[in-house]
Amino acid sequence: MSTQPVTFDLDAWRERPAAQQPEWQDPAALAAVLAQLAKQPPLVFAGECDQLKDRLADVARGQAFVLQGGDCAETFEGSSADIVRNKLKTLLQMAVVLTYAGSVPVVKIGRMAGQFAKPRSKPTEVRDGVELPAYRGDAVNGFDFTAEARRYDPRRLLEAYYCSAVTLNLSRAFTKGGYADLRQVHAWNQDFVAGSPAGQRYERLAGEIDRALAFMKACGADPEEFHGVEFYSSHEALLLDYERALTRIDARTGLPYDVSAHLLWIGERTRGLDDAHVEFMRHIRNPIAVKLGPTTSSDDALALIDRLNPEQEPGRLTFITRMGAGKIRDALPSLVEKVTRSGAPVAWICDPMHGNTFEAPSGHKTRRFDDVLEEVAGFFEVHRALGTHPGGIHIEFTGDDVTECVGGGHEIVEDDLHQRYETACDPRLNRGQSLDLAFIVAEMYRKTH
Repeated sequence: MSTQPVTFDLDAWRERPAAQQPEWQDPAALAAVLAQLAKQPPLVFAGECDQLKDRLADVARGQAFVLQGGDCAETFEGSSADIVRNKLKTLLQMAVVLTYAGSVPVVKIGRMAGQFAKPRSKPTEVRDGVELPAYRGDAVNGFDFTAEARRYDPRRLLEAYYCSAVTLNLSRAFTKGGYADLRQVHAWNQDFVAGSPAGQRYERLAGEIDRALAFMKACGADPEEFHGVEFYSSHEALLLDYERALTRIDARTGLPYDVSAHLLWIGERTRGLDDAHVEFMRHIRNPIAVKLGPTTSSDDALALIDRLNPEQEPGRLTFITRMGAGKIRDALPSLVEKVTRSGAPVAWICDPMHGNTFEAPSGHKTRRFDDVLEEVAGFFEVHRALGTHPGGIHIEFTGDDVTECVGGGHEIVEDDLHQRYETACDPRLNRGQSLDLAFIVAEMYRKTH
């Protein structure tokens, strides 16, 4: 139970500067949509948020590992059973490998059921001399480069809510209804190992899992945990009007929870200490995270802790570092060292995607799989040297065989990017690359423990 005093002002953020908010052309239409959103049922429940907070407290104590992943930007079209199932399938496959290899519980968090808005470096986009508003995610405007599609339309906020509800409903059904059975997920991994160019490297680990499952079956062990998994949702809390409309007072505790997701995070572009996003998140009781880029100072990190978790509540605050492969070994140590010395119960997660983006000659935005691995390796090395816990990874991936990041076991080269480049924003690892990553991270984790 939270130790926070029951004091909150859910609208204090309105007095603060709020970056990355769309300038809606029709305030009356926005007000009508927000009033409708405020009446909708919760997408998640406060008790589930508290349960995730407990799991993240275990991560902060070094007793669990987070696997957080999903689309860079979800699309309304992507809220289909096949697409959701493929993402969940890949996440579950990765989790089985990490759980066994690390001998540690893996907290499974989808970057899904709400990731419909994106911060942009520029408010407009120019093509062939035509300037239009930038695409800010399906919750705000459309991807097509036309004046009509790029118009900021508040009705999209309602569609974002409904698509989140559909995705969560599918996720709950898949993770509780037998689809997530451990033996079935392991069988999928065996298929992957057999067909992967790097398969021999993973064969030993897959064989170990196989023998462990056979041993448990022979002993008559069939725990309930084998047949379903805990699964949590998360997204960047970017559109503050949407998040405020979905904040409810919990009947059990009298405290406010943002029921749009279990975990919400503040992005690198919106983490200003006196800005609106930090002010809003200060008052809700969900577990929350903050993205930290390479320019983050130790003082910045400590100030964020003071502002967002003054009561030092375990599991409340997670730092997700996004430094870049070439910078993590220099930028991360002083942050981890000083935060650890302060005694603050923080979970550390590595986002090896956002600091490693570049533009290929074809104009496609891409990432090298080797850079992703290198950043994760640096993250583990820093924590091993400091005697602290590498608490998890946060990745952008899809369950489909897209060609958006170069490298991996089934190697994709820059000339392949056009074949299936389907992302609405940033490049994602495909299913094969994601599973490659899981096996390699599992090996790294074993070496640190």
